Amino acid sequence: MPDVIKEYFRPGSLPHMWCPGCGTGIVLQSFLRAIHHLGYRRDDVAVVGGIGCSARAVSYIDFNTVHTTHGRALAFATGIKLAKPDLQVFVIMGDGDAAAIGGNHLIHSARRNIDLNVLVINNSVYGMTGGQCSPLTPTGSRTATSPYGSLERQLNIVNLVAAAGGTFVARSTAYHAKLTGELIEQGVANKGFSFIEVISQCPTGFGRKNGPSDPAAMLQWQKDKAVMAEKYGKLPEEEAKGKFPIGVLFRDEAPDYTDIYLGMSSRAGRGKESGGKDND
Repeated sequence: MPDVIKEYFRPGSLPHMWCPGCGTGIVLQSFLRAIHHLGYRRDDVAVVGGIGCSARAVSYIDFNTVHTTHGRALAFATGIKLAKPDLQVFVIMGDGDAAAIGGNHLIHSARRNIDLNVLVINNSVYGMTGGQCSPLTPTGSRTATSPYGSLERQLNIVNLVAAAGGTFVARSTAYHAKLTGELIEQGVANKGFSFIEVISQCPTGFGRKNGPSDPAAMLQWQKDKAVMAEKYGKLPEEEAKGKFPIGVLFRDEAPDYTDIYLGMSSRAGRGKESGGKDND
């Protein structure tokens, strides 16, 4: 492991609990390289995770970290950002944390446009708890709870976040590790809710039921099916079928909830000092 990455792990925290071939470690390395390139001190960064394979990343890395309850990572992260606005707050989630039990928090965090940097590692299944179907499971896929194929439509989580009000929305894959790091840095530069979906592989919970189960083959699938957003938008319908766009998918500008909140707190404080009247 390169020293530049190793220094960000807690002493004695390794080896990790992820299955051989899991893409979460690749995504985590992209995240740590981005932090290193941005030059943040460890005390300047907070990383929040919920429950699931992806969220376990916070147990290994040496920042201000919180391992929260299932689906509530964004709620905890919101509280941290409002209490300590100078922190760079990152949230690492999986399918369930972000889109199922945590879906309501996702919608309203995006709607508020609070200055959080969210990374959702999408491995298409609930890998930690037995390989059940998730909102991000592709339609027709076999899982522990859909042995004959999932009947549900797959949620397009990036479109959901953009529609809800997120101001930076992007997608990458575990294969495109360099791109993932670049998108994280762009998300940090965005003043508001930044969201990156990273398509990853779960050979154990998803691959062995749907094929291919070989991690290298699953990474090759990501390479073959992903198309940069600028090019994807120009593809004929037949060529675009079965593929998906990566890169920056949506940008917008909107007031940051953190700034609005701090401004309101300041006005409320001045009002108390002046006998309950707001000087503004």
